[in-house]
Amino acid sequence: MINFQDKKDKIKIFHSWPFLVLLCVILVFFIWGVFRFTIKMVETSKNRRISEIKNRELQETKNKLEIDIQKLQTEKGLEENIRERFGLGKVGEGLIVVVDDKNLKTIEDEEEGNWFVSFFRNWFK
Repeated sequence: MINFQDKKDKIKIFHSWPFLVLLCVILVFFIWGVFRFTIKMVETSKNRRISEIKNRELQETKNKLEIDIQKLQTEKGLEENIRERFGLGKVGEGLIVVVDDKNLKTIEDEEEGNWFVSFFRNWFK
């Protein structure tokens, strides 16, 4: 009989208000921890995607630089690079310089001033 009474007292302790409040507080801390873990997991997955994109970009840059290095190791590639950077040419090559005609701009400006006449010219063309 005493054993039965001891068990009943233990059950009363588990059903008391202070014990239930303690369980609720522990449950709230547990839920808060799970919520924070979920937020960190989402942030980590975003950072992973960003790092994968950067990794792909770096791999593309690496491949491009390796191709450029291989190109510079040939004589033709070295010559192209020197021509692009310094504007040098081979012996016997000529140079063409294109200069804009300043008179052409003034003629266009004069035509724009007389729009009425140009309208009729364009109408009867």
